[in-house]
Amino acid sequence: MTTLAERAPAVRGLAFDVEGLSLGYGRAPVLRELDLAIRPGEVLAVAGLSGSGKSTLLRALAGLLAPVAGRVLADGVEVAATSADRAMIFQDDGLLPWRTVRRNVELPLALRKTPRAVRRAAALAWLDRVGLARSADLLPRELSGGMRQRVQLARALAGAPRAVLMDEPFGALDAQTRAEMQRLLLDVLRDTRATVVFVTHDVDEALLLGDRVAVIGDGAVRTVIEAGEGADRADLRARVLKEL
Repeated sequence: MTTLAERAPAVRGLAFDVEGLSLGYGRAPVLRELDLAIRPGEVLAVAGLSGSGKSTLLRALAGLLAPVAGRVLADGVEVAATSADRAMIFQDDGLLPWRTVRRNVELPLALRKTPRAVRRAAALAWLDRVGLARSADLLPRELSGGMRQRVQLARALAGAPRAVLMDEPFGALDAQTRAEMQRLLLDVLRDTRATVVFVTHDVDEALLLGDRVAVIGDGAVRTVIEAGEGADRADLRARVLKEL
């Protein structure tokens, strides 16, 4: 049987280079002279305490926040605005309440003027992938929080982005639903080569999802830890906690 990944066009993940980046919303930068290389196709988990600048970094990668100094490069091109190549997923699902689940998932394709039949088929395929095939005609208000986050994930991936930037998307979910979403995300990521940057304050979530974990604190990247399969999870957890 042909999988969704085999039917979809191949997507090559973006490489990000963050060079001397300073970011902020007022006089005092939240991040200062930050350097970070993000590999194409990897899952980089960004961990740190509240207010450390995790979400601020993510907004710069998305092109939503201009640097105070330094620059962000995506495949060698300076990021100056948003792009369909870079999809954002927020803690607040951001679904349009007047559009059905299917039409919410179709939205990035509709904005690209994709033919109706093509975008409908893509939306239904992704809804099936995230376990919501039977919910296509419902409105967001008829879904649970976990289901709405599944729709947001399907919407982000339906546009075949080269990078998916996730800002604590499971933070508002209960423990059981959060664990289900973590498993789903790991499963779905096997079907895409997109680069994923996943912001979280939860150390265990960072180690579960990330190929590497970047720890941010005091306005800088304190360390970047390899967190692949076979690593001693207890040792890695202790190393991350030490840097927080």
